[in-house]
Amino acid sequence: MRRLSDTIGRLVAARGVGEGMAPAGTDRLTDLTGFGRNPGNLRARLYVPASVGPRPALVVVLHGCTQTAAGYDIGSGWSRLADEAGFVLLFPEQQRANNPNLCFNWFATEDMSRDHGEAFSIREMIVATIAAHDVDSTRVFVTGLSAGGAMTAVMLATYPELFAGGAVIGGLPYGTAAGVVQALDRMRGHAMPDAAALDTLARGASTHHGGWPTLSIWHGDADATVHAANAEAILAQWRGLHDVPEAPSSCETIAGHPHRTWRDAGGRAVIEDHRILGMGHGTPIATRGPEACGTAGAFMLDVGVSSTRRIAAFWGIAPMPAAIAAPATAPAPQRLRSVPGIAVPAALKGPATVINDALRAAGLLR
Repeated sequence: MRRLSDTIGRLVAARGVGEGMAPAGTDRLTDLTGFGRNPGNLRARLYVPASVGPRPALVVVLHGCTQTAAGYDIGSGWSRLADEAGFVLLFPEQQRANNPNLCFNWFATEDMSRDHGEAFSIREMIVATIAAHDVDSTRVFVTGLSAGGAMTAVMLATYPELFAGGAVIGGLPYGTAAGVVQALDRMRGHAMPDAAALDTLARGASTHHGGWPTLSIWHGDADATVHAANAEAILAQWRGLHDVPEAPSSCETIAGHPHRTWRDAGGRAVIEDHRILGMGHGTPIATRGPEACGTAGAFMLDVGVSSTRRIAAFWGIAPMPAAIAAPATAPAPQRLRSVPGIAVPAALKGPATVINDALRAAGLLR
């Protein structure tokens, strides 16, 4: 059986080594040292804007495979938005000694369990940052792409008391893989647990009995690296945690892409789901217009929608620019062919660009 690192290594070779690194001279982050126990052997990077509001929010950002913290920051634009809105950023960074392709080990039991491995290292970084920068502990958020998105799900499940909200981009639900074989199957969308099992997995990750963080989910409908069935499974897992029905409270389109929202009994938006039509595997960004934030590159996909700005707005820590129009209410829905369960007009279905040849060569598709 091919190792996961070998599989991703083939993808790296096909797309170019080092493409997730920050260009020389563009690293805006500093090192956080002495943050506590570090059983996961992770590096901690930090960004504190020149102007920070009193009791600022904290956003924890988890990069994807082959990427660095600084590279992901430049691509996604998080530090640019932090300059505008005055919140603090923490970037846990994987090291090659742990994973040769810089993937967070979201599928390894020792790293996805509370008070163990990488999950505990990230928790220690968060606690240290809260203390050092007088962060409002009720406004701590976490987001990530791909393996970083899956690790975001790990953090939300294992330490729900730490977070007010999270955002998973092209990621996977918590607890569905234990080891390489299952990780590859879940990435393909195979043998996903049902909603009841997903709920049990998340609730069993800690002894938490309080409310759950809000969640923003982003996935491209042409993502052939992490199948969109994973986004549906994340939705099923978190609908159970928030005790909301399967049907969304509202459906809109944002820049031509379907967007669904679930509200709790008090009317608070607790889950939102964005599907970007025609987009492959990566973080949605916008490089032009009032929504511009970030820089296009490998896995940083300019689709005219900034996930960074919209995630921060969903969390309530940075407003959307006033020039951006409100979302349009979708007309009578039809099924989006490639993603089960999404309601979207057929006219909005964009072209799906699929990288099957590269994925078959990498062993991700048969």
